[in-house]
Amino acid sequence: MADSVENAPKAGELVKRHRLSTRLWHWINAGSLLILLMSGLMIFNAHPRLYWGQYGANQDPAWLVIGAREKAGQATGYVQIGNRRFDSSGILGSYVDGDGRPQTRAFPHWATIPSNYNLADARLWHFAFAWVFSLALLGFIIRSLFNGHVRRDLHVKRHEWSPRHIWHDVKQHAQLKFPGGAAALNYNILQKLSYIGVIFILLPLMIFTGLTMSPAMNAAWPWLLDIFGGRQSARSLHFISAFLLIGFFIVHMAMVMLAGPFNEIRSMISGNFRLPKERGDIQQEADQ
Repeated sequence: MADSVENAPKAGELVKRHRLSTRLWHWINAGSLLILLMSGLMIFNAHPRLYWGQYGANQDPAWLVIGAREKAGQATGYVQIGNRRFDSSGILGSYVDGDGRPQTRAFPHWATIPSNYNLADARLWHFAFAWVFSLALLGFIIRSLFNGHVRRDLHVKRHEWSPRHIWHDVKQHAQLKFPGGAAALNYNILQKLSYIGVIFILLPLMIFTGLTMSPAMNAAWPWLLDIFGGRQSARSLHFISAFLLIGFFIVHMAMVMLAGPFNEIRSMISGNFRLPKERGDIQQEADQ
C-alpha cells in the first residue's frame, strides 16, 4: 500500500490521460455535432414550430414558435413558448443578413448550413453527418465497454451517491476549487453524471428521435412512434435534446477555461496531461 502511494504520479508530472479511441471520438463527435446542429437549424427554418403528438401544421397549436410579424411597417422577430411571446428582433425571427438585407427566418444565416435558405442541401449535410455521428458513438461505446473506460472512469461508486458527497462536489465547483495531483485524473460525481447523461441518454435520444421522424423508419420500426408519442413529439424531443447539448457544451468549455485550457486541450490532442498542483502547494507559493 505504501509502495503504491509512493509510485502515484505527483503534481507537475506529465502523464497519459486519454486513450486514442477517446480522443478520436471526442473530435469526430465535436465536428459532427456542430454540422448537425447548423444543418438542423436550417431544416427547422422550413417550419419553425414545434408540437406534441403525431401531427403538426400551421393552424395546429404549437408549444414553440419562432417567427416575425409586421409592426409599424417593419418586421419584428419573436419567440413564443406556449402563450408567452418574447421579442427577439435582430437575433431570431428577423435579422439583417451579411448583404444588409432584412430576413425573416427563425435562425440567422451565420448559424445555419448552408447559410442561404436551402432545405435540400441542409438535409444532405444533416443525414450524411448523422451517419458519421451515429457510427462514431457506437464504436466509442463498444470500445469503452471492452477497454474498461466505462467501468473505471464513469462507474458511480456507492459512496458517491451520498447526498453529502454530491453537495460537497457542488460546493467545490461553485468555489472553483479543482483537485490537484493524481486526484485530477479521476472524474468527480458531477462529471460522471453529466458524461453518463450525455453519452448514454442525450446522444442516443438524438439518434432515435431522428429515426422516428423518418417515414421509412416509421414503416420499418413503427414502435418508435409509440415510444416517442408521434413524429411531432419526436421532433420536439430532438430539438430539446440539441439545446441541452448546447448547454452541456457551454458548461464544458467554461470548465476547460477555468481548469487551464492549454493543459486540457493538449490532453485531448496528444493524451498527455500535466497534473496540476495541490491547493496547499499553490497557497504556499503565494505566501512566499
